[in-house]
Amino acid sequence: MGLIKTIGRKPGVQRVLSHIASGYLRLVRRTNRFAIEPADAYARLDGYGPFIAAMWHGQHIMISFMRRPQDRVATIISRSPDGNINTMALTRMGVRVMRASGARGRVVKDARAKGGAEGLRAMVKALKGGETVAFSADVPKVSRVCDAGIIMLARFSGCPIVPVAVVTSRHIRFNSWDRACLGLPFGRGAMVFGEATFVPREVSPEAVDALRQRVQAELNRVHDRAYTLVGRPDRVGGAPAAAAPQGSPA
Repeated sequence: MGLIKTIGRKPGVQRVLSHIASGYLRLVRRTNRFAIEPADAYARLDGYGPFIAAMWHGQHIMISFMRRPQDRVATIISRSPDGNINTMALTRMGVRVMRASGARGRVVKDARAKGGAEGLRAMVKALKGGETVAFSADVPKVSRVCDAGIIMLARFSGCPIVPVAVVTSRHIRFNSWDRACLGLPFGRGAMVFGEATFVPREVSPEAVDALRQRVQAELNRVHDRAYTLVGRPDRVGGAPAAAAPQGSPA
């Protein structure tokens, strides 16, 4: 383990970094002019009650922007030391963090799978307790391919899946597997909410795959729309994004 990584895992250092991260995110939220689509998005969401806010993994940095002061939102982060800073920063942004592995496709075949089942139970409990759950829908380490785990979460909780995209016109695009974006201050922003997907309790494997593809298509649609609203292309998956150096402004 490198020296910088070792230092970065010290609790005191992580607390300081989480303060900086949450303060920076608040600055980005305050200094970007955000458009919300559809205009009645929050009225619709209030009608659903708690829901599953589906996002692509690269969106996880700014997903807390969708939360209003009165909203109860939870998310799940792995117990790895690298997740500590994100956990503390999101907590300061008003998001409750559960530490466990997320529910992934293997849960479809084995509901007792270690880690995935633990995370699934925690998220179902949060939803049934009235919290909205923000959930990264990607297959692990495969950007923008929807995993069946989110379908299982909707199935067991009875709550709808609502795809969400949060983008800013000025941002930094990282060369991580998920092509994560970090918004920059003093620009335009967009929050786009997609059509809800409801999953019945009794569902066949074929129906699970069809629902998974539906959520994936809607996630891609809201991302395309959000970038259209801020007047910038979504470069993930294209040649321009592949050529961008690490940490370069997009």
